[in-house]
Amino acid sequence: MAIKYIPFTPEPIEGQAVLNFSRMLKYKGADEVKNTLLRGMPLYETEKQEIVGENKDGNLVIRGECISACAYLREKNIKVDLVYIDPPFASGADYAKKIYIRRNPKVTEEIAKAEEELEDDEFKEFEEKMYGDIWKNKEIYLNWMYENLLAIKSVMSETASIYVHLDWHIGHYVKILMDEIFGEENFVNEIVWGYKDIGAKAVPYFKKKHDTIFLYQITENRIFNIQRQALSESTLKRYGEYFDENGIISYQWLKDNNPGVFKKLKGHPTDLSQAWLDKKNGQPLSDWWDDISPLKTHFEESEEYSTQKPEALLERIIKASSDEGMFVADFFGGSGVAAAVASKLGRKFITSDININSIQTTRDRLKANGAEFDVLEVKSGVSLHRNPIQTMEKIKSVIPGLQDDGTLDPQWWRGAIFDSKLGKVPVYAPDLKDRPLLDEPLMHRIIHEAIPELDDSVKKVIVYYIDIEDRKKIDKMIHDNDSTLVKIELIDLKELLEAFVTQDEIEFSCTEAEGKYCLTFEKFVSDRISQKIDKLNQTGFANASKKKKVFKPITISEEGLELIELISVDCTAGEGIWHSDYEIKIDKNGYLIANGTKTKTFWDGTMTVEKKPLRLKVRNICGDESEIKVKRD
Repeated sequence: MAIKYIPFTPEPIEGQAVLNFSRMLKYKGADEVKNTLLRGMPLYETEKQEIVGENKDGNLVIRGECISACAYLREKNIKVDLVYIDPPFASGADYAKKIYIRRNPKVTEEIAKAEEELEDDEFKEFEEKMYGDIWKNKEIYLNWMYENLLAIKSVMSETASIYVHLDWHIGHYVKILMDEIFGEENFVNEIVWGYKDIGAKAVPYFKKKHDTIFLYQITENRIFNIQRQALSESTLKRYGEYFDENGIISYQWLKDNNPGVFKKLKGHPTDLSQAWLDKKNGQPLSDWWDDISPLKTHFEESEEYSTQKPEALLERIIKASSDEGMFVADFFGGSGVAAAVASKLGRKFITSDININSIQTTRDRLKANGAEFDVLEVKSGVSLHRNPIQTMEKIKSVIPGLQDDGTLDPQWWRGAIFDSKLGKVPVYAPDLKDRPLLDEPLMHRIIHEAIPELDDSVKKVIVYYIDIEDRKKIDKMIHDNDSTLVKIELIDLKELLEAFVTQDEIEFSCTEAEGKYCLTFEKFVSDRISQKIDKLNQTGFANASKKKKVFKPITISEEGLELIELISVDCTAGEGIWHSDYEIKIDKNGYLIANGTKTKTFWDGTMTVEKKPLRLKVRNICGDESEIKVKRD
């Protein structure tokens, strides 16, 4: 339950732009969205999980969805000076992260001695879904985006700008929302980020090879630093003989020698002696960016994170619309590229994401760069199993008796429970990628839209909830309803979600010698990963049998140490906020990253620290973290 609600202010310029079922634009929107905006942003308890460095600048990494993060910033009176977001594109795709099983540290010494590379078929990997960019319809997505954009606007300073990164799937619709929220007069640019295609695969349309980034300001006082790019070869060839000894062609020269081009300029300095073209400094950048390649060509930056954007793209944006010391925010943080680049450029940063793998990737990336920050978690009552999409899949398996039913509308029902007396009992459960609040408008829709669509044999439905606005008020609403004879049972879903919070098993020893402490890891057991691998192997064997092929299953050693990705040691506090005084991370090739520094050393299953370790945090390759107290032998 939220502690309180924070107003969405300032108000939008006009009203809400959404789509109705006839695909005609209409303003003001549905009643439930209006009520949500009137109620405000939910403010939940926010817990500090970890401190990295002194963090005098107040840099924040927040695990939580956008609106809750903005509510926290509003409550703390924190304003941001630049926002870049790369939200879901409504592309209809599921995005996954490749999970690599590490080398078994018990055999790394022999591998190193032989100086041989791991064979390709020894690279064991599988995929885990990170998030689903799948929305039931455009109306739902746009309502969701409208609330997020309004929340973001409420924490932007008067000189701030916002860049919203989308593509052809939904960008044109979001542009209309942004006109409503920020004002058409505050639209600055539609930036096209184009990238070349490699390969000759033919398709029956022009290849879609660009993203769109919308730039809006809060006021005309926004920060903007002109960015330049080198003059093209064609420009140098065309005007080469006209550059003076300093490599400059002035506006005066252009006016005198090419008045037609001069007249077409939308604006020029009053001092015509200034440079129109400059060999040394290049020319001001336009809104067509085709000089930055997609990340697949930047392997050194890759965090193995779907939809990761190149640092060069964020460097251009951050340099253009912020100054050193300003706050840069990204509320759909992903791999943490905006925060990482902001830190490198001397800016402060705030980044948030609901996905635990995003937070871990961002945290590790920032620590490796030497950044200082706090890691916070929004305690919204949702114990997520890594991310919303995996949690939803788990929910289906833990709701007692739940079965898929092809006759039910998936917009409302997750399936049904078959009762010997009542027959089919449809089950509603919230979509965790949205803000899952059961309030009066939603309950009204369930009663008057979802239930009437069920066949006459249904006598009862179950409605699971995570957060509820007012249980007594909802109960009274159900009791007073006389439009249906179907019984409605409300059940708190949080108790089922608690089952996901289980620890991996870790066997290790700690010995002291010459003032140092040696941690030796003997065994690591993760039931969750083992079950995942068993399921993948079963599917692999079945598919191979059908195709009459040989399948090589993924196997784990008896020690299981190859399932460990990171070990953090806290020598400062035995409980409470985490301090990572020493840590190692094992990359996908088995090499050690010690306290953020990459090495070409294989992990041997040990770790040496100079202070007495009080507790350990061990992260497995799928992102689950387990904490354990250290007892010295």
